[in-house]
Amino acid sequence: MENKQITVPLNCATCGGADFEFNEDKSYVKCRTCNREYLGGYDELVEFNQEQISSAVEDMKKEFGKEIKAALEKSLKNAFKGNKFIKIK
Repeated sequence: MENKQITVPLNCATCGGADFEFNEDKSYVKCRTCNREYLGGYDELVEFNQEQISSAVEDMKKEFGKEIKAALEKSLKNAFKGNKFIKIK
């Protein structure tokens, strides 16, 4: 299996915007759309977007599960190929 990476866009809790400015260490974040300031920085913004993040993780788990199942089925079919007593459908 290959390494997978997802990107979850973070949105402003006030306006839903996704355009932010950060200071160098991301301890301060400001929405460029509505000027809301996140004094807790990037961590606060992530906390407000936790539902979106959790949803993306669940979707990835489902996709990963399907890939594992397909790989396992393929592996089993190949392992028992030509065996007239064991058939994998």
